Amino acid sequence: MPKSSKAAPRKAKPEKNKSLESWIWDAACSIRGAKDAPKYKDFILPLIFTKRLCDVFDDELNRIAAEVGSRKKAFQLAKADHKLVRFYLPLMPGDPEQPVWSVIRKLSDKIGEGVTSHMRAIAKENQGLQGIIDRVDFNATTHGQRDIDDDRLSNLIEAISTKRLGLEDVEADIIGKSYEYLIRKFAEGGGQSAGEFYTPPEVGTIMSKVLQPEPGMEIYDPCCGSGGWLIKCEIAMEEQTKGKKRSGKNETKVSPLKLYGQEYIADTWAMACMNMIIHDMEGTIEIGDTFKNPKFRKKGKLRTFDRVVANPMWNQDWFTEADYDNDELDRFPAGAGFPGKSSADWGWVQHMSASLKSGADGQKAGRAAVVLDTGAVSRGSGNAGDNKEKTVRQWFVDQDLVESVLYLPENLFYNTSAPGIVLFLHAAKPKHRKGKVFLVNASQIFEKGSPKNFIPDAGIQRIADILIGWKEEEKLSRIVDYAELKKNDYNISPSRYIHTSDAETYRPLAEIVAELDAIEAEAKETDKALRKILKQLGVGA
Repeated sequence: MPKSSKAAPRKAKPEKNKSLESWIWDAACSIRGAKDAPKYKDFILPLIFTKRLCDVFDDELNRIAAEVGSRKKAFQLAKADHKLVRFYLPLMPGDPEQPVWSVIRKLSDKIGEGVTSHMRAIAKENQGLQGIIDRVDFNATTHGQRDIDDDRLSNLIEAISTKRLGLEDVEADIIGKSYEYLIRKFAEGGGQSAGEFYTPPEVGTIMSKVLQPEPGMEIYDPCCGSGGWLIKCEIAMEEQTKGKKRSGKNETKVSPLKLYGQEYIADTWAMACMNMIIHDMEGTIEIGDTFKNPKFRKKGKLRTFDRVVANPMWNQDWFTEADYDNDELDRFPAGAGFPGKSSADWGWVQHMSASLKSGADGQKAGRAAVVLDTGAVSRGSGNAGDNKEKTVRQWFVDQDLVESVLYLPENLFYNTSAPGIVLFLHAAKPKHRKGKVFLVNASQIFEKGSPKNFIPDAGIQRIADILIGWKEEEKLSRIVDYAELKKNDYNISPSRYIHTSDAETYRPLAEIVAELDAIEAEAKETDKALRKILKQLGVGA
């Protein structure tokens, strides 16, 4: 049985936050219960988001009405000048004193059609919401049957109506946390698809704390999912600056981070946009395939950032050598090469490294954190012959770009039980850390959960503090120099250097299996190439 950390249990959340989370999940379950709720996330999330927009719009109308004398005049002024409100909602109740949401709540006939029309009208008036809340058809059918019929949709609307989400009712961080809670609950029941839009929050919290984003920095996530890690970077920055204010080191108002993300899946992109707005954070989220067509460019070159965070899908095998060769943005250095078709993990690392500020011309060097399959840091090492993935890994070590590697506990992620690792990069390491890599084996710092394990709050802080300070602890962390990494054939897995058990040798089964899979894939490629040559020579069948 795995050991648990000795960390203190999580503190109970404030009752206000907890009750909102209960409400938001009960609303989601109002359609067909908790088991089926994840199937309807594309209907539920936009509706809760729209409820927040309606209630905030009401608050803004009330503020204007207090100055001009009536809600009716406030509606007219907002319609004439949309700049008076953040989002203008073209939903006018018959009685202007009634809540804006009542226009949706009072739908009694053709509800799906009506909700869809209202969503599209809102998007039409607000460019920033186009493609976000108007992409869902609440009247859609599959094989002649409604995806969500009017009775269930009516139940959902009524459940959402039971709580007000205005500016005076719930703060942005509370509604944001509750919205993230709902996304996590969907992930728990989402099976293999969950990893496409959600990653365990404690992993993102560790990464954001270790990267130490500073006010005004530009933060980028090339495969941002629901946008949670960009938000966590903002939260980490705000917590850090609040700490400085309390100690009297900083009394000035801090600038928010500039957040940038790209997401390939349209529904997940919309989820990220809603998540940013509901957290009251502004950012630019683009849609498209980052690997083949990164959207963030500057003067024909890849745009660079202060910090980069990501959890790309592991071991993607649909990128070919041509995808790397055809790149015009200098993301894949010739010395590093093509990591092999069986896994694009190091291809993503190359993209992220190329997206970091270099540290030249007086600018601060950028830093990155990326979650990868455990095999990415060990495959190919110790094997006879060449291994493309190891060649790329060796290039990163030789260039002294690898700052640290964190080995995570098992069964954290929603689409796999494998542990995963976090690779930290630094475009220009400080002199006292050059030629060294800091390794942390945190495989034992977790608590059992259902359906997944989790890292408790004290464990999160412990891991972050160790990574920030490069603190060596027995059976947990080590500073390893370049000579030892080279001796171990560029295996940079913490489990290779830090054994958490008393056994003389220990390697996780998942890591061994991943390495065997890579060897098998490499052998298949070699065999295919050999057969092609023999065929050209007229040898064999």
